[in-house]
Amino acid sequence: MAFLPKLFVVSMFLIRTGELLICSHGSPDYASALHNSLLFFEGQRSGHLPSTQRVTWRSDSALSDGLEQGVNLVGGYYDAGDNVKFGLPMAFTITMLSWSVIEYGSQIDSAGQLGYALEAIKWGTDYFIKAHPEPNVLWGEVGDGDSDHYCWQRPEEMTTSRQAYSISASNPGSDLAGETAAAMAAASIVFKNADSAYSNLLLSHAKELFSFADTYRGRYDSSITVARKYYQSESGYNDELLWSALWLYEATSDKYYLDYVINNANALGGTGWAMTEFSWDVKYAGLQVLASKVLIEGRGPNVQVLQQYQKQAEFFLCACLQKNSGKNVARTPGGLIYTRSWNNMQYVVSASFLLTVYSDYLAKTNGVMQCPAGKTGAAELFSFAKSQIDYILGDNPRGTSYMVGMGSNYPQRVHHRAASIVSYKVNPTFVACRVGYSTWYASKASDPNTHVGAIVGGPDENDNYADDRVNYDQSEPTTYNNGPIVGVLARLNSVGSSYGDAFAVSKSSSSSLFISQAVTSSWKSQGETFYRYQATVKNNSPNTLLSIQLKVQGLSGPIWGLSKTGSNTYTFPKWQKSLAPGQSMTFVYIHGGPEAAISVLSANFL
Repeated sequence: MAFLPKLFVVSMFLIRTGELLICSHGSPDYASALHNSLLFFEGQRSGHLPSTQRVTWRSDSALSDGLEQGVNLVGGYYDAGDNVKFGLPMAFTITMLSWSVIEYGSQIDSAGQLGYALEAIKWGTDYFIKAHPEPNVLWGEVGDGDSDHYCWQRPEEMTTSRQAYSISASNPGSDLAGETAAAMAAASIVFKNADSAYSNLLLSHAKELFSFADTYRGRYDSSITVARKYYQSESGYNDELLWSALWLYEATSDKYYLDYVINNANALGGTGWAMTEFSWDVKYAGLQVLASKVLIEGRGPNVQVLQQYQKQAEFFLCACLQKNSGKNVARTPGGLIYTRSWNNMQYVVSASFLLTVYSDYLAKTNGVMQCPAGKTGAAELFSFAKSQIDYILGDNPRGTSYMVGMGSNYPQRVHHRAASIVSYKVNPTFVACRVGYSTWYASKASDPNTHVGAIVGGPDENDNYADDRVNYDQSEPTTYNNGPIVGVLARLNSVGSSYGDAFAVSKSSSSSLFISQAVTSSWKSQGETFYRYQATVKNNSPNTLLSIQLKVQGLSGPIWGLSKTGSNTYTFPKWQKSLAPGQSMTFVYIHGGPEAAISVLSANFL
């Protein structure tokens, strides 16, 4: 189904041959979204671009990185819309890309995207190999955030500082070294069959980095202080120590690493912290889900401790479903996970990934999850993850796709230096530091380069979005927005992408009815956002519809165009007695959240 710029169909129902099939939320083109999510990484590349580069508006950049420090640091990724290479978020991105391939490699391959996924991972790990020239040294940043943010220039011609910063035994950074170890270990699993020599090299680096992180403990932003303003390690490094150890266990099956995770579970907070976010900074929820996988697959000797990890994993998942008795993850009126104002989409995609993989873990064992608000299973977890991805791809009150290049209504003014300035290949005229701000940053025109696949920061807590590159909270894309979504998109695109009980099926009629809903307008009143929905019932059968009973659930506002028959049941309006073949009737309602659930209780035909 194509995305519509103003009226986006957000729910479809089809009654056919006696059953009600609920087709979920507009069926986004997951295959294209998967392709685009990986294409995005090519637009973020730093260094010498290969001949196979598909994002042709980019050119070589930052070819002298590390030169002043006597180390080759050419390559890697720019983390977001700036031109700095930050090691911590880059490593998390590669960990999540690798986890996506580990879980859903066959589905990525079936979609024809596995080669691109491996290239995206290798572009990062090749850089990490360079950045780790000796066991207890890791270069963790190239460029300075302050000077970089003072200028608005293409990476191909930037004049800002390319100072490189490292951690060492005397200036430790356990979080940075630990996350990079996790990335290398996870990537070694990905390349184990495709390139065993490269896999072994990554594993060697991962082991050294883990030892470095564990032996010389400290926060990386205390050693690389210029990172503190941009990527402060608020959670500390305990989570990365456990996270990297568990990934090394996954890569090696060496009991030493699992023992580390078990023996340090309490001391390092793995079984103590109950989280409501998973991000480049806070790894506990991801660690706990991964530990749960070990438990579910029967690979762990200390079941009691692994069950404690699982308990905290399920706290996070129950919080996402808003099924905890206390602390839950907030949602916008349109149903999107909402954690904080700057780049909220990062929390949406990372949570969606954990929900998806855990739903598959449960499905393999027919397991259930006990939340304080009741039991839930694989279907509900996966269905909610799907709703989040569908929201990103346009199934939301604005009908906006927050992945650039998807649909016909997506952000046009992205907070991204390279995308917002005419390509160096088109016009190589030098763009000076501050001139870039006055000429390109402040421009109200659409970006000259469409950064396909970029997932921007997304809407605010009321589903509002300002398409303005000045609005960096909402309009800036990041690599770690795309890393986790790759796996979820592959899963959604795969055959049998839903579980048997994911969507309702009920007997209703011997003919066909079609119901669609669309948001037609929205407004704010006293700080609350309201939406006007229009619903249409079409008779696709060759027979006249004589009577109908509709059930409308979750509605908080008024409804017009139907006659009420019960607390939440409705029938034809008083002025309508029947619905001829091929004809439609419409009704509208006002609501302060996502669309109401509409189902057909009964329908009689002539």
